[in-house]
Amino acid sequence: MIRLPLLDTTKPDHFPDPRKALMDPNGLLAFGGDLSPRRLLAAYAQGIFPWFNEDEPLLWWSPDPRCVFHTALLKVNRSLRRRLAEVSWRVTVDHAFRDVVEACAAPRPGQAGTWIVPAMIGAYTHLYDMGHAHSVEVWQDDQLVGGIYGIAVGRLFCGESMFSRESGGSRVALTALGQLLQHWDFPLIDAQVTNAHLLQLGAVEYPRTEFLRMVAQLAHLPGQPGSWAGFTHLAQLPGLRGS
Repeated sequence: MIRLPLLDTTKPDHFPDPRKALMDPNGLLAFGGDLSPRRLLAAYAQGIFPWFNEDEPLLWWSPDPRCVFHTALLKVNRSLRRRLAEVSWRVTVDHAFRDVVEACAAPRPGQAGTWIVPAMIGAYTHLYDMGHAHSVEVWQDDQLVGGIYGIAVGRLFCGESMFSRESGGSRVALTALGQLLQHWDFPLIDAQVTNAHLLQLGAVEYPRTEFLRMVAQLAHLPGQPGSWAGFTHLAQLPGLRGS
């Protein structure tokens, strides 16, 4: 029988030590609490994130190993360059946050449901309004063809989800985000749970202890608070039109 700590609703900054998360299921740490901005930001600053289905209680995770992207390694490779030569896309930043989140939550082939439930959409939209959550959008004319969103905590970007409606859409969004973050000396994008697609895009795995050490440093460095909409030019890639 699994015994999990129940979060104290009166202490939004308090979480159990993520090193004590379960091994099976990998990384399950606690349940309960809420999705208030203060609790969410405290969670990410400790290497913890919420992940639950609509019929489940609010669950908090810190898996081992941890999947991350190094922003300096997110480059325009040969296949992406060929794709950009075939299309007429443009990139924006923080122009359509909720649209990106809802696109990420939409049903996908082979996927029964989504963990991006209405409560999550509302909570992250609130963080966006406060200048803590951000999105990169890829457009073909006025149609979204790809995007990514996540949370910035200090100089760490915690990626939540990305989507493609056209081949290469999510890769372009991810690479543009990496370029923007590298300019600001954000070295990592936390991709949370490893899967084959993320590894194909260039993600690597770190032991949780090493990841938590990096989080403890990066989360307390000065970041880029507020909207990033004015920095779109920093996220352009060769072959893309300006916003």
